[in-house]
Amino acid sequence: MKKIIAAMNMTLDGYCDHTSGVPDEEIHQHYADLLRIADTVLYGRITYQLMEYWRTVLENPTGDQAMDDFADAIDKVPKIVFSRTLKNVDWKSAKLADKELEELVLELKQQSGKDVFVCSPSLIVALTKLNLIDEYQLCIHPVIAGSGLPLFRNISEKMILKLIKTKTFSGGAVILYYEPTLKIATNQ
Repeated sequence: MKKIIAAMNMTLDGYCDHTSGVPDEEIHQHYADLLRIADTVLYGRITYQLMEYWRTVLENPTGDQAMDDFADAIDKVPKIVFSRTLKNVDWKSAKLADKELEELVLELKQQSGKDVFVCSPSLIVALTKLNLIDEYQLCIHPVIAGSGLPLFRNISEKMILKLIKTKTFSGGAVILYYEPTLKIATNQ
């Protein structure tokens, strides 16, 4: 059975914004390695369109080995994009979802093979509400953004998570690996 893993970069004050983090060589290499062991990556439209930037790095490498490796890894990993507005995607390794999120994720979980990574805030929230996330990998950057998109907005139930491991980067970012253990209904 495949695991569904929520992987997200966040600021210390809880905002998920790709422009606020401090993606150094070590972090790029970590995520390149992660993509190489992924079966599939799930994106919403906004995150998918942000990730299309890496196609330009493939066409014009930066000379930074870690960034160029990440561009190569993200290009090769199969991507499923959930969008109500996109009619097609032209990235060779991407396709539009042909099923609703819950149905598709339940099907993926039943298959054997490598893990599925969910890398869009909206999909992480939706799958959290459906109790379909098996692991959270939250990379906390040593940045206080002050504003932005909170990752877990619109979650109305308390969840208890178990810390299973951590990874610290020399630049100060820390990945916290959590498994959900208990969901407690709360009043809104």
